[in-house]
Amino acid sequence: MQPSSAELMIIHAARLLKDGDVVFVGVGQPNLACNLAKRTHAPNLVMIYEAGVIGAEPARLPLSIGDPTLVSGSLSVVSMYDIFANYLQRGNVDVGFLGGAQIDRFGNINATLVGTDYAHPKVRLPGSGGAQEIAAWANRCYILTPHQKRRFPAACDFRTSAGYLNGAGEREALGLRGKGPIGVVTDIGMLAPDETGELILTALHPGKTVEMAKENTGWDLRIAPNLQITSPVTERELQILHEELDPTGIYLK
Repeated sequence: MQPSSAELMIIHAARLLKDGDVVFVGVGQPNLACNLAKRTHAPNLVMIYEAGVIGAEPARLPLSIGDPTLVSGSLSVVSMYDIFANYLQRGNVDVGFLGGAQIDRFGNINATLVGTDYAHPKVRLPGSGGAQEIAAWANRCYILTPHQKRRFPAACDFRTSAGYLNGAGEREALGLRGKGPIGVVTDIGMLAPDETGELILTALHPGKTVEMAKENTGWDLRIAPNLQITSPVTERELQILHEELDPTGIYLK
C-alpha cells in the first residue's frame, strides 16, 4: 500500500532526528515525527514542549503543547519564559520543526497573511506563535509542508519567520545564531539550501518525479547534481504511527 502524503512527511521528518537531539516539538505532524523517532532509532531524544515541559515521555499522543500527559515522567516543568530564554536562546535546542502557509525560495516562512495589503489581506492566518524565535535560535530547523505551488512562492507575502532572508549570509549579519532551515520535507521529496541559501531539490520519494516537484514550485526549482531517492517507508514505521501514536487518525486522516 502506498503511504499517504502525511505518512511520507512524518516518517521522513522522524528520520532526520539523531539519537540524543534536544528537539522543540510543535503540535500536529512534528509531534508525531518526534514521538516516532523516539520509538525507533532515537530513544534518547529529549523533547521540549512550548508550554514548559522538558524531557517529555508521553504515554499517548499529546493533543496540544499543554496536554497533561506531557508532565508525567518528564525531566522538568518550567515557565514558558524559561523555555525560550534559558534553553532556546542560549543554544540548548538542537532542532526546531516549523511549518507555514508559504515557504519561499530562501526558506522564509509566512504564517501571518496571504495578500500584499496587511490591513486588508485575502486571508488572515494564525501568526507566529513561537515559530519566529525557533527559526532564529534553534541550532537547526526542518520544515514540513505539502508540496503545492501556492505553498512555495518565489517570495512570501509576509515574512513571519526568517529563513535565509534574501540569501546566504544575511542571517549571520543580523545576529541570528541558528543555522536556519537546513531541510524541507514534502510529500514529493526533500529540499535543502545551496551555498546561496536558495532551496534546491535534493531527494525524491519513490514514485515521485522531478517534473512533479517543478510543477508544484513557484520558482525555477534547481536540482541537486546528486539527486537521491529516499528509502521507502517501512511497515514497522506505519504500524507505530497507526497503532501506537495516532490510532484514531487525528493527524493521519
